[in-house]
Amino acid sequence: MTIRSGQSLAAAVSEATAILKDAGVPSPRVDAELLAEHLLGVGLGRLRAMMLGDAAAPEGYAELVAERAQRIPLQHITGVAHFRYLELAVGPGVFIPRPETESVVQLVIDHVKGMAHPRIVDLGTGSGAIAGSIAHEVPGAEVHAVEFSPFAHAWAGKNLAPLGVHLVLGDLRNALPELNGMFDVVVSNPPYIPAEAVPNEAEVALHDPPEALYGGGADGMELPTAAAGSAARLLVPGGYFVMEHAEVQATWIAAMMRRAGVWTGITTHLDLNGKERATSALLDAPDHE
Repeated sequence: MTIRSGQSLAAAVSEATAILKDAGVPSPRVDAELLAEHLLGVGLGRLRAMMLGDAAAPEGYAELVAERAQRIPLQHITGVAHFRYLELAVGPGVFIPRPETESVVQLVIDHVKGMAHPRIVDLGTGSGAIAGSIAHEVPGAEVHAVEFSPFAHAWAGKNLAPLGVHLVLGDLRNALPELNGMFDVVVSNPPYIPAEAVPNEAEVALHDPPEALYGGGADGMELPTAAAGSAARLLVPGGYFVMEHAEVQATWIAAMMRRAGVWTGITTHLDLNGKERATSALLDAPDHE
């Protein structure tokens, strides 16, 4: 199977779909179309209309398809990740945001609805997907973000500067001590994969930065536990904390938060696939019985 110079767009996309399918790419047809759309600079609707005519495949299409067949993430090839209403700049050195994290953002947005000027911090922001979406969708919010990796911090800077987010290069375990007790919401999607667990998808195992995947310790829970500890330090009494985690970690996370003795209303949330992928709680107020 080869994509030939001068081949029609429709034939080239069909050929690319077969190549990507043979390579084990999970969504070969969609990726074949998105690569063509990226080169042509048109929307998917326009691309599909062009495929009904006699349009030719764009220059460089075969090369991009070959890269994707090597399981290089689509977002690294195009330089863009779509997340809620944002187009985020991404590339090597930063975790590619996942669709399931969009529901974590929605939990924050629902919680702060009606608050005039909520102060929110995203611990371990990566590309800035969570912090950027909140800043974009919650008018009046003061949004902060913390990222440990200099590479990810650089990508986040590109994405968050236009949105007015206060970005800090720092460790979620001890960041922003000058703002202790001053946030209405702390949100985090920390690394949480156990040390010995290897992700199934080649795109994740080979291209997502390890520091964005592995949570520390045999169970992967060091950084999630630290994120909860920092949230307790940073929140106002009654403040809201929500954290993403693996489905299998939901029970452990809830038990860890109960043991801490500072949380109330601990709740596990399902993602759009019905999986237990986030836990939220309120910081116990001092006079709480």
